[in-house]
Amino acid sequence: MNFDEYCQQKAAPPGSSTYYALRQAPAASQPLLTALFALRREFEETVKETSDPAIGRTKLAWWQNELAALASGSPSHPVSKALAAYLPDVQAEYPELQALLAGFEMDLDQARYLDYPNLRRYVQGVGGTFASLVARATAKDSAQASNWSAPLGEALQLAQFVAETGNDARHGRIYIPIDEMQRFNVTAADLINRKYSDAFTELMRFETKRARDALQAALAAMPANERRSQRTLVAQAALALALLDEIERDGYHVLHQRIALTPIRKLWIAWRAK
Repeated sequence: MNFDEYCQQKAAPPGSSTYYALRQAPAASQPLLTALFALRREFEETVKETSDPAIGRTKLAWWQNELAALASGSPSHPVSKALAAYLPDVQAEYPELQALLAGFEMDLDQARYLDYPNLRRYVQGVGGTFASLVARATAKDSAQASNWSAPLGEALQLAQFVAETGNDARHGRIYIPIDEMQRFNVTAADLINRKYSDAFTELMRFETKRARDALQAALAAMPANERRSQRTLVAQAALALALLDEIERDGYHVLHQRIALTPIRKLWIAWRAK
């Protein structure tokens, strides 16, 4: 398996939302974007699919060294080899790649967040940073790309929190701020034990509205002359909005299942996103 095949399997297996979003990018840009999505997935798996924090830190330290090797021109991992092949300026993006890794490291330090400003540090680190990397890869004005792409990345992360509420809780992580859960009289035990209630419905309605409003605001702020070059991010946003609508129609039953769009619907939504 070459590094392109590895990245494709890691980041965007057929039928996934990422698969359809990446297919909207110009063909010449798809290998780089796929490598970036694969890197994010590697980081996410390192912290979220490792039960022992010590092992997670060891793996993150390995990735820190691998990013340094990428920057120095001697990568060893298939994903970093792909980035070395396709990133126009590895040195310029090295600080952002480090920032993305540092964002995911927060998952090893805490699994609960007191309030939204506290949670937003994580959202900026894993969501905003990543969207900036993706946007700069194809932006017409890469120097300004982070200004409008970071908020979109944060909004995408908020939408992911809604969809993954139950799965995250089962793995010991709750990304709904404690003060918001208290405001709606929902406990961590309710989430872990899959307890549905009117209070939970109201909490999820609040979280869904915040994610939807953030997505719509970020899309509106994207410069008109960049939208065509950013078809992948635009498609991701369209898919996230459609999924939030589906979750809402289902009554926010996200504690015992992952609500998802069908592949044909994902294809249609991604293709129409502009």
